[in-house]
Amino acid sequence: MIHPFEMPILSSTMTEGKVVAWLKQVGDFVKAPEPIAVVESDKSDMEAECFHSGYLAAILVPAGGQAPTGQPIALIAETLEEMQQVQQNPQQYVAQLKSATQTATLPVQPEPQPVAATPATNGRVIASPRAKKLAQTYQLDLRQIKGSGPYGRIIADDVLQAVASRSRPTPVTPVAVAPPSPPVVPQASPAPASAGSGTITPLTTLQQAVVRNMVASLAVPVFRVTYAITTHALDELYQQIKGKGVTMTALLAKAVALTLTKHPLLNSRYTDQGILQPEGIHVAVAVAMEDGGLVTPVLMNAHQQDIYTLSRAWQDLVKRAKAKQLQPHEYNSGTFTLSNLGMFGVEQFDAILPPNQGAILAVGSAQPEVMALPDGCIAVRRRMRVTLTCDHRVIYGAHAAAFLQDLAQLIETKTQSLVL
Repeated sequence: MIHPFEMPILSSTMTEGKVVAWLKQVGDFVKAPEPIAVVESDKSDMEAECFHSGYLAAILVPAGGQAPTGQPIALIAETLEEMQQVQQNPQQYVAQLKSATQTATLPVQPEPQPVAATPATNGRVIASPRAKKLAQTYQLDLRQIKGSGPYGRIIADDVLQAVASRSRPTPVTPVAVAPPSPPVVPQASPAPASAGSGTITPLTTLQQAVVRNMVASLAVPVFRVTYAITTHALDELYQQIKGKGVTMTALLAKAVALTLTKHPLLNSRYTDQGILQPEGIHVAVAVAMEDGGLVTPVLMNAHQQDIYTLSRAWQDLVKRAKAKQLQPHEYNSGTFTLSNLGMFGVEQFDAILPPNQGAILAVGSAQPEVMALPDGCIAVRRRMRVTLTCDHRVIYGAHAAAFLQDLAQLIETKTQSLVL
């Protein structure tokens, strides 16, 4: 029997992927569940597992090629004889798979069928280790997921498809499933295409994901509130502890997380069913990538960690983000986002609200300003301007102002609480 190895869904927002490298060569035997390819999703490179044991008979999308999720990118043969048949004409088997997909979409009359094997046997759910881990991350009940693996085994793709279905509204009318299109084979060298007097450089997979997210944000009604915060106490604390590996990003993330404990609405997001308030406070921080685009590594439960642990976690996340080694839950599980351009000398800016979040805070650089003190004296103090972008369906002006006021009070007068 010939099995297709399809482009996997590695994140809930992934619609296509790029084959970075093949870990097996044509003719090699694959034992399920063994990784056979490295695939670039929206924001990371991950190993893709094959859930059918057999011989790698044909590679349909070479390294460097792209394909939509669910499209066959290789063929697995159970026997050597089948592998030899596939290698004579791989596209014939691809056409057969396409025809089978089209037939599967046609309505048929239900007929009595014998009871088939299901993922649950005597109360036990049969699932791959990665599927179990993803289900725990996204808080899904494996008993509610239909497995597509051998004998109804639940695989990672099943869990990720359930995550994607949960985040999309239910269609009003049935939509026919389109058959997969032929695999896209890239040119030997992806040279920029000429466009008149200039050139067009194709977007990377990461940049395409950013574009989709930003376009989706245009449908959200937002408003912005700016606040000036004196950073004298924060600067002093940073000078005292930066030698121990503490970063300013970790200090700001901790300050935001502690303030969110008093303002849970700012940590919530809009859904069609109502306002969803997550159980934890997970601060995502925007990081620019060298090849374009950005990722948002997430500091999980930042309010519960001391500043030294938080700083080490942040440095590890940035290192792996630059190497495209983050797992999906490490960059798409944020409940509030922090964007800091102050390190570049930017005094003030507006940030675009990320999908599935209620607010994002844009942090500018601290600049010396002449200001009047409460006792009437004139002094020079360093102040940074932060701008909060909010989803107006969830958060109102008074909520945003109260959050910024408490954030400023924490940074200006209670900085020692950031260390604990």
